[in-house]
Amino acid sequence: MKTFSLNKALFFSKTNDYLNVYLPKQAVKSDKTIKTYTDALTVFRRYLYEERNISIRMFKFEDCTRDLLLEYLAYLKKDHKATSCNNRMAAIKSYLWYVADGDISMQSIALMASKVPRIRETKVTREIIQEADFNALLAAPPNTRIGARDRTIMILLYDSAIRVSELLSLNVSSINFTSSPVYICIHGKGDKERIVTITEKTVRHLRAYLKIYHGDATKDMPLFYTMIKGRKDRMSPGNVGRIITKYASAIREEHPDLPKKIYPHMFRRTRACNLYQDGVELELVSRILGHSSTQTTRIYATPSIEMMREAMEHHDSSLIEETPLWTDDESEIARLCGIR
Repeated sequence: MKTFSLNKALFFSKTNDYLNVYLPKQAVKSDKTIKTYTDALTVFRRYLYEERNISIRMFKFEDCTRDLLLEYLAYLKKDHKATSCNNRMAAIKSYLWYVADGDISMQSIALMASKVPRIRETKVTREIIQEADFNALLAAPPNTRIGARDRTIMILLYDSAIRVSELLSLNVSSINFTSSPVYICIHGKGDKERIVTITEKTVRHLRAYLKIYHGDATKDMPLFYTMIKGRKDRMSPGNVGRIITKYASAIREEHPDLPKKIYPHMFRRTRACNLYQDGVELELVSRILGHSSTQTTRIYATPSIEMMREAMEHHDSSLIEETPLWTDDESEIARLCGIR
């Protein structure tokens, strides 16, 4: 059987190995990350062919110049946000370093690409759900079977600060009711596992939910599921999003300050901000969220109005207690300033 291959001098000659061998098996990247890199390299290939009339069979590594990458970046900026442009350029840089690691002659090209500047991204103040609005959101589901499920989903999303993908990967056995306090085992991003404790209130809701939905289920059953043709399948992220949107729409008239768009990750962000504002150390917040670095967690370290007020009052009081270092003597003031 013939194996398809391109001349090794061609830019895309290593993309198959990079995407299908290196990223999943050696770098152990998630399916989502691999898809992002695949999409980025695909967009670059289409740009070369459709905008510059350069075939995949002709474009060489040496053709990937700084000027070409800058022009590509300008092309992306027309229709994409800065974050998307930077992410797509990062995939090209990563691919070139992968090639350079196996061929030292390619290092100059990889180094050149790494010098292509990122587009400055506008800092966006990310919204959280305020306490009164959040309480109304949790009270919105009716006292029915489905309402109990929907309320439990929202409570668990918030209390554990879990990602929606992590929530939907939970099985019944992921909750350890025998420990004190009760905790859940989360299989997180990057194939990492962590343990997060939950409050007694959340435990009560979970017990009630399990009694309704998992009375005779095995521990390997998905914690949250939907019935499709009589079979229990894991609930999809889209379903969770629709559940939250439904209740947000129901309370919006009485809660006009509710963010215009409510989505699962906002529960995680709200919980992280609340923990930080309640005085929980950033390192611990990072552990709860499953971040590998506190630098990632800093985006949630938003001070509350009350925290800023207290800081300003403390600063003001310290200023009041200060005494002048000089008198009204002009020459003495000049001397203290280091001049004559």
